[in-house]
Amino acid sequence: MKRIALAPYLLALALLLAACTTSGQPQANGEMTATVKRVVDGDTFELASGEKVRMIGIDTPETVKPNHPVEPYGKEASNYTKELLTGKQVTLKFDVEPYDKYKRLLAYVYLEDGTFVNEKLVRDGYARIMTIPPNVAMADVFLAAEREAREANRGLWGLDANSKDTGKKQADKEADKTKAKPAKSAGSETPPEGKAIKGNINSKGEKIYHVPGSASYEQTKAEMWFATEEEAQAAGFRAPKR
Repeated sequence: MKRIALAPYLLALALLLAACTTSGQPQANGEMTATVKRVVDGDTFELASGEKVRMIGIDTPETVKPNHPVEPYGKEASNYTKELLTGKQVTLKFDVEPYDKYKRLLAYVYLEDGTFVNEKLVRDGYARIMTIPPNVAMADVFLAAEREAREANRGLWGLDANSKDTGKKQADKEADKTKAKPAKSAGSETPPEGKAIKGNINSKGEKIYHVPGSASYEQTKAEMWFATEEEAQAAGFRAPKR
């Protein structure tokens, strides 16, 4: 009986499998390289392929939202992202959900020199954190970056020169508005479908969740949304202390 040489067949199979796994198609926890064609605003850009990319975990002031005024520090954030990304080749890394409901890619963005763009925008004061489950892999990284930017009054955190903690002062203002005008309370925020539990990170960096009907729910501004308490706890949030 003739022996069959398996090595060539195994090599061919390995090459075929490698081609399948490096197709460049967006998939959960995968990655791909692409070229940035243009920047739409501080946290969104378009690839040479025509696909739009929304950076995960961050939110820059609005500049192009229809029927919405340009927000303070929005142009600065947009220009900063343009300097960082326009025409650059980047690596896009995906979390649990590669796309949002608008069919935009959701990605952590890295330059060729390894710069983590999402984090850099937060750390340099051009963006706030806005982590939405299940894409929470870098939530703690962004939290540390925002705390550093806020304490140093960088970028948008330095807009109020009389406050060492603009975020806290703004939260206090919103709480005052809530007391005076209940109809415009934080509870009127529209949660994502199926996710009504609010996750909030206070000025001390404590991650606390609030369920509908709880004492502080209406006054709490959601930075993250959860479907269940278990999901909130898995993301590192705790229930309020009674």
